[in-house]
Amino acid sequence: MNFDITEDQSMIEQMVKDFAEKEIRPNVMKWDESQDFPVELFKKAGELGLMGVLVPEEFGGAGLGYFEYISVIRGISKVCGSIGLSIAAHNSLCTNHILKFGNQTQKEKWLPKLASGDWIGAWGLTEPNTGSDAMRMKCTAKQDGDYWVINGAKNFITHGRSGDIIVAVVRTGELLDSHGMTAFAIERGTPGFSGGKKEDKLGMRASETAEVIFDNCRVHKDNILGKVGEGFIQSMKILDGGRISIGALGLGIAEGALEASINYANEREQFGRPISSFQGISFKLADMATEIEASKLLLYQAADKIMKGLPVNKLSAMAKYKASEVGVMASTEAVQIFGGYGYIKDFPVEKFYRDSKLCTIGEGTSEIQKLVISRELLKK
Repeated sequence: MNFDITEDQSMIEQMVKDFAEKEIRPNVMKWDESQDFPVELFKKAGELGLMGVLVPEEFGGAGLGYFEYISVIRGISKVCGSIGLSIAAHNSLCTNHILKFGNQTQKEKWLPKLASGDWIGAWGLTEPNTGSDAMRMKCTAKQDGDYWVINGAKNFITHGRSGDIIVAVVRTGELLDSHGMTAFAIERGTPGFSGGKKEDKLGMRASETAEVIFDNCRVHKDNILGKVGEGFIQSMKILDGGRISIGALGLGIAEGALEASINYANEREQFGRPISSFQGISFKLADMATEIEASKLLLYQAADKIMKGLPVNKLSAMAKYKASEVGVMASTEAVQIFGGYGYIKDFPVEKFYRDSKLCTIGEGTSEIQKLVISRELLKK
């Protein structure tokens, strides 16, 4: 691996930083308090190429790789985890599923709209009774001529209400059959497709999370991504990249918490000197910084493998597990460093604290990541 940052990567990092400082930071707490999902912000992000980072230029995307993608998600999440989460879900789940498994016609039809930010993407695998146990999904599709009729619900869906298109994985075969699920791309406005309850969340409050309902929703066979029965296998491949995505989210939150903690520790005085001069504080900063660097290396290693087309299942799980747990650790320590001020909303670390926990749950819990890692180890 080459650890040198290219000139292009440096320019992307600066562009993301400028965008986050100008367009996001002034509104962070307003969006958090009101739980507003700022759709117009994502159109601005699209103009900068942030909504189609991995999409080739021929389909209107930025045509970049996973190293640049990690930089984008990290940079946004250092300022606001909610916006980082939404950009991550749009890029790595919905858009990437169409990119990887759609045919040429489907890519030409949907990718330019997603990459520009004109459309917001959603992705649906989770159901009320099937989180990690996705093969027991109850949302079904029955064939009726050239159409498939979908019935059921998905929950905890990012952009479930506001998304213009969803890639939904539903059961088309027998229960517990890994080849019994199929991925459909379904546009908003399709009869029988609607958004349900919007969740009132602990953190990531400006990133919309909602139920999606299918009530005799008729979807043409041309909207199937890949082949009938490939949906679950496709999803597992998409989640390999998704783990890198959420790892970058956790890393960005951790870096934001560390940055805020360093600044505060140098400014806050107790007993006549800055609290950064006390080992009780400085050692916390050292631990945070070390864990952040370890997370970064795992993410870059996973990015290197996925860019080379190599198996990344174990490494992406390690990277996601490590970085998401570090996000929680760093934000927890940040609240402790800030003391009483860390517990109030006038300072940024309480939001990092609330946002970070989602990283250990979404797109595979920490326990599922350890299951993936251990299974890969035991294969040998």
